[in-house]
This record gives sequence, structure tokens and C-alpha cells, in this order.
Amino acid sequence: MPNAEKLAKKEKYFNKLIDLCLNSPNALLVGVDYVASKQMQNIRVELRGKAEVLMGKNTMIRKALQIGHERHPEAGMDKLRAAINGNMGFIFATNCSLDDIRETLKKFTRDSAAKAGQVSVVDWFIPAGPTGMDPSQTSFFQALNIGTKIVKGQIELVSDFKILAQGEKVSASGAVLLGKLGIRPFEYKMEVQQVYQDACVFSAAVLDISDSVLISKFLAGVANMAAFSREIGIPTEAGLPHAFGNAFRNVAALVHDIDFTFKEVEEVKKFLENPEAYAAANPAAAAPAAGGGGGGGAAKKEEKKAVVEEEEEEDVEFDLFD
Repeated sequence: MPNAEKLAKKEKYFNKLIDLCLNSPNALLVGVDYVASKQMQNIRVELRGKAEVLMGKNTMIRKALQIGHERHPEAGMDKLRAAINGNMGFIFATNCSLDDIRETLKKFTRDSAAKAGQVSVVDWFIPAGPTGMDPSQTSFFQALNIGTKIVKGQIELVSDFKILAQGEKVSASGAVLLGKLGIRPFEYKMEVQQVYQDACVFSAAVLDISDSVLISKFLAGVANMAAFSREIGIPTEAGLPHAFGNAFRNVAALVHDIDFTFKEVEEVKKFLENPEAYAAANPAAAAPAAGGGGGGGAAKKEEKKAVVEEEEEEDVEFDLFD
């Protein structure tokens, strides 16, 4: 049975996590696999006064979130509890934005050499060309069936060779060869996996969506709603501008050639009475139309000429057989 001191520490940890979830409900769930203690310390120093970094055992985190959900069911801690899996921790934004935290995490990365038996997190190719190794070390390449040649007293690769595959274990020969070449293929840092915000948990990929993408998707949705409302005949706020525009065009078509006018249709009537004047006043807009009209006229003339020639040929053919 745990002593009173351990119980007090657990209670303090539970209260701290619950308090952060309630009072700072903007947080990043980060994976800390292969993150060194020095990296963690540097991140804590960099985020001091801006954010709170909180780590802990998964059993303690789940227990704290369960207690918090029972006390405050509206805070969404049950969704946060379901997302806890593997080596994870929290970074709660107390005096900064989530993007600021992400930028800080990018600063602290650690290059690491490949070790035998380790699962690769990247695909890595050794490029073709000189390796800087002398011919006495060809055995490392032969063990991996890598095609080589000797040029100017050093080993050269004939073609690119894939020595690491993502999700596969690093072989002993591959680890030794990468070490000989001075290659450190792995880069470890705190990886942002999910986001806790406004009692919801969602993928970190959402943070990469820019404002322009959101605006374009919103406008596309408004356009679809307007088209749908116009098709079924039910007025909506999105479809009303189109309905009024169509109604105005119908009214303008009815009154353009009669002795009746009103303020909104006067410009339309002036244009219909003298379109050349408007074309001269706005040559940039008129040029494409004129160009299109000219091309269409030429095509029609060519088509008409072809028809006439076909008719003439038919007449000649008929005369010959007559």
C-alpha cells in the first residue's frame, strides 16, 4: 500500500492536470519517443512563462482525467483520456498560441545514428558516387549486395541504394555502414500528435490548414447552398442575391424597348441603345469579346464556304451522271 507521501504527490498531480484542463483548455498532445532529457529541459526553459509542460505515467494521467471527467463532465476530459496512448505528454498554452509552441518544438531536434535492431522512422538512400572509403572496406558493401567500383583509390557506388525502409528494423551491417559514412539518418523531437481545444480532441493536421483554405471551402459551401436553394425554390440567405439578380434581368428585358424606365434600369437601356460607346470606354473588356466574335465570324465564313463548295461538287457530280 502506498505511503502518505506518495498519495499526496499523486493527489497534487491529479489536481494540477485537472486544473490545467479547466483553466488552460488549449493544449498539444505530444509524443516523446527518443526525446533526450536535455531536449526536454531546453523546451521547458524556452516555454517558461508561456506554456506548461506536463508529463507523467499513462496510468496516472488516465486516473486524473477520469476523476476530472466525473467532477466536470462538460470539459471533455473523457475524450482526452481516450487519446492517451504510448509515450505522450501535454503542453498547455497559458500565455501563447499553439502555433508558438509548435515553432518552439521545431527548434529542438536531435540527430541520431542508426542502431542495429532499431525500427527505422524514415526511408534513407545512399546516393551514387564517391564514398570517401578506401578499397579495403568493400566488405561492408558486399554484405549488403551494394554495387560498387574503385575510382581514384576510393569506393564509389554505382547507383543509389535504399539502406533504410520506414517501419523496418535496421540491420547490423546497415548500421555499421552508415556509421562508417558518418550518416545520422534519424531526427528526434517532440512530435505534435493531437490537439485539445474547447473540450474537443482532434488531429494536429488541422493546425496546418491556412485561412485561405478555410475561406475557399466556406465560399464553395455558400455557392452550393445557393444553387441548391434556387433549384428547389426555397429562398435562403445565400440564394436571395441570385434571385434578385435574375428578377432584375427579367424586368430589364421587359422594359428595355418600351417607354418606361426607373433609376436602376437606366444604365442597362443606355448600353442597349449604344453598346459601341461602352466598348470604346472600356476597351480591355471589349477586346476579348471582339476577338472571340472575329474568330467566330471567320469560322462561320469558312464553314459556309465549305458548304458552298460541297454543294458545287454535288451539282457537278449530278451533271456528269445526268
